[in-house]
Amino acid sequence: MRQYPQNSPQAAARIVALTLLSDGYAGKAELDMLDRLGAAAQLGLTRAELHAVVHAFCEDLLCSVNPSWIEASRVDERTLGTMLAEVDDPALRDRVLHLCVGVVEADCHVAAGESAVLMAAVEQWGLHHALLQRPAPATPA
Repeated sequence: MRQYPQNSPQAAARIVALTLLSDGYAGKAELDMLDRLGAAAQLGLTRAELHAVVHAFCEDLLCSVNPSWIEASRVDERTLGTMLAEVDDPALRDRVLHLCVGVVEADCHVAAGESAVLMAAVEQWGLHHALLQRPAPATPA
């Protein structure tokens, strides 16, 4: 797994990419949500740069020893902890968590892999309050 500089846009974007792919695929609703949230701009990237980070992350996952994409799209706890540790700026952590929650909520289904990434970020970053302070998602009409 490649490393990125501490608090870099790429390190932050990779956590969003992990959330996006943690259920085994990147759905249209999730990708559309990234655009609606202006995720690339919020992370200091262009849309193309954000997609390049997602692509690079997919390459890293495919180079793992896991035989299937579903297994490869889930990283082990140690790798997840290392990825989360690359972001230690409190404001950036809040921004990344907000983007990740938006991605997870986009398809109105929280998969086990998505939940695991969110819970790990909340635990490691100490952001329990951030989840509790979020407004309730709008219910479909």
